[in-house]
Amino acid sequence: MQDLPDWVPRRRIEIGLQIREARRTAGLSQMTLGDRIGRDHKTVSRWENAVTAPDLVDLLLVADALGVPLADLVR
Repeated sequence: MQDLPDWVPRRRIEIGLQIREARRTAGLSQMTLGDRIGRDHKTVSRWENAVTAPDLVDLLLVADALGVPLADLVR
């Protein structure tokens, strides 16, 4: 695996926090969001805690499920 620039892990953390904030604002649990997008709640937790990063399709599904623009999740 290639070395990533220092800013990449920081951005992954920020995106995870944006997902968490949008999910909480929508009043959804990780379990409910996972069910809506066809992913396990553990996957949602991993994204929110920056253990793994969602791919573009997952981001699109999350944005749709939460009723927010994709840009709001990746700002």
